[in-house]
Amino acid sequence: MKYHVRLTSRSLRDMEAIYNYVEGDASQHAFAWFNRLAKAIYGLERFPSRGLVIPEKKKLRHLLFEKKPHIYRIIYAVDKRHHVVNVPHIRHGVRSALSAK
Repeated sequence: MKYHVRLTSRSLRDMEAIYNYVEGDASQHAFAWFNRLAKAIYGLERFPSRGLVIPEKKKLRHLLFEKKPHIYRIIYAVDKRHHVVNVPHIRHGVRSALSAK
């Protein structure tokens, strides 16, 4: 069964900031890269448990996108009861760990 992927306002802002950063290289490159990122996120519809549980918070998982040094962590939670994947945050892999809040 397909899961519904929900992006929070924060994760949408994260995506916009990432796109604006990547667009500095070349707009066609940024557009293609952004589409691959969106495809990875919405790929969680079919395989929501494929990401690893993150050490900062056991209820969250992450899907790693791209290669070093430009790895991004798509942080998400799976609600199996309602068949929903909630994506609260997308962050660059070199950033410090999530706070335990």
